[in-house]
Amino acid sequence: MTSLNVNGKQIEVDVEDDMPLLWVLRDELGLTGTKYGCGVAACGACTVHVDGQPMRSCVMPASALAGRKITTIEALSADGKSHPVQKAWVQLQVPQCGFCQSGMIMAATALLERNSNPSDADIDAAMTNICRCGTYARVREAIHLAARSV
Repeated sequence: MTSLNVNGKQIEVDVEDDMPLLWVLRDELGLTGTKYGCGVAACGACTVHVDGQPMRSCVMPASALAGRKITTIEALSADGKSHPVQKAWVQLQVPQCGFCQSGMIMAATALLERNSNPSDADIDAAMTNICRCGTYARVREAIHLAARSV
């Protein structure tokens, strides 16, 4: 059994020690907002926060995260209100296909937590997620918009 703190709740899961957090979240806990993209931590679709830092969940064994605070996209609007980053994404129509967006949003919220007024260079350095549709300019604009609201 592995004990995880996911979105503020202590959860016990009976999974193999090497099972990636992504699959624990999706298959064991039903938190499907975190997406599978590449399986090698390159694309960022699976980004969650671990102790406030963005982390690619597809390669991180869940057993290594016992005692750490895991936050998924579902927690950003758990109070029924969208997070400022989510609101900016909608307002500026950031996604096209949308597949990478939950990971993008998680990376953006982590950026704004540590830097409330990022420059374009700060955004470019922090946003290492891959978007097949190429909406990077709208992502940057949405982060600036959200920064004014946070």
